[in-house]
Amino acid sequence: MRSGPASFDELDRKIVTALMANARTSFAEIGAAVGLSSTAVKRRVDRLRETGVITGFTATVRPSALGWRTEAYVEVYCEGAAPPRRLAEVVRNHPEIAAAMTVTGGADALLHVRARDVEHFEEVLERIRQEPFIRKTISVMVLSHLLPDSPEAGVSQPAPDGAADVR
Repeated sequence: MRSGPASFDELDRKIVTALMANARTSFAEIGAAVGLSSTAVKRRVDRLRETGVITGFTATVRPSALGWRTEAYVEVYCEGAAPPRRLAEVVRNHPEIAAAMTVTGGADALLHVRARDVEHFEEVLERIRQEPFIRKTISVMVLSHLLPDSPEAGVSQPAPDGAADVR
């Protein structure tokens, strides 16, 4: 229910920053930090949700705790111009794909893949390559995260149902 661009002031920025650091922080704690009552913070959070600034609240989970021990980025090169809509349909069919985006440069898309192990990753890669419009892929395995607290180092949602059993 987005009602168009809303004003976004410094207090909103502080509230959003506090929620990004810990979405479980109470409105009273945030209010004390930014100089507002808990009711005023709640009103602002409600407005930020209604306008689409805040899109949800999630838990960040260490991927290895869910069995995702292998991680890679895969450049996807398509035959002709594959529409983003078609690419989106394909990536939704692979629960191991944590993120996907169209990109500039030589590749048509970039996929962030998480798998149990190298064998599982290879299986996922072969499934992706079976799509008739995919010409080639180039994979880069992640060895370590240099910014371990970044969103890319964690998962914003649990592994999809059945993803750990894919084989």
